[in-house]
Amino acid sequence: MRKVFGAFSACLLLMCSCTGNQTPKPTATADSLADTVDSVPPDTLEQLIIDTPMPKAADELFDDFVFNFAANKRLQKERVVFPLKVCKADGEEAISKEKWEMERFFMRQGYYTLMFNDERQMALMRDTSLKSAIVQKIQFRKKVIKDYMFRRIRGAWMLLEIKESPIEESENVSFLRFYSRFVTDSAFQRRSLSSTVAFVGPDPDDDFNQMEGMITPDTWEAFAPKLPSKMIYNIIYGSPEPEGNKKIFIMRGIANGLELELRFKKIGSRWVLTKMTT
Repeated sequence: MRKVFGAFSACLLLMCSCTGNQTPKPTATADSLADTVDSVPPDTLEQLIIDTPMPKAADELFDDFVFNFAANKRLQKERVVFPLKVCKADGEEAISKEKWEMERFFMRQGYYTLMFNDERQMALMRDTSLKSAIVQKIQFRKKVIKDYMFRRIRGAWMLLEIKESPIEESENVSFLRFYSRFVTDSAFQRRSLSSTVAFVGPDPDDDFNQMEGMITPDTWEAFAPKLPSKMIYNIIYGSPEPEGNKKIFIMRGIANGLELELRFKKIGSRWVLTKMTT
């Protein structure tokens, strides 16, 4: 979601990427945002979206559309196919337009998260030919995933269905099990590091450069970011794919420059962190 609709893209500019080689210094990248509850008042960006009609071009990229969808109540009702089918383990129900409650997704957290198998999947974010996408609300405490199923119909993205299922049925179940423990068990986290973790981050001595280095398990505590543990979001661009043995986990701020990328590799049955970029 690096690009949001044109009028507000300036609010989501992310860090520049230059290179330089130095010894990394710890940063507190995600500490202030992880696990923020949905009680934050609407920020300036959200109000701008509410007050501004969505341009037709915002339907080209799903990212542009979903920010508008999550912030604009009037638009949201226009883009839900009612009665909306909701599938749960104990049966199905249908939500009428009158009963629909505004779904803000990640807009009030201050950040959002994404998971990809590889760069090819990441590139789908910029694919204007996509016909389907799924916004996933992954709730670790309830051990449930809600899939919001979107499809582009006659050029317009529409929410067609919601599916609720156990995390154990997810295509990413192995990584989600690992992630849930990784973010709540510090000893397990240290054991889940590669012997050296590649690090790329901002140079504290030069705002226009990045620095590169290596983090070892004995220095990890100084660098370890605080990650959301109760709930995360994910977007599947196109159709779901098998999990694979690599995972790119991204955490990005909304209307600020926060950017965190963690790269994991599965070795046998064990996931390990191999690279962190801030």
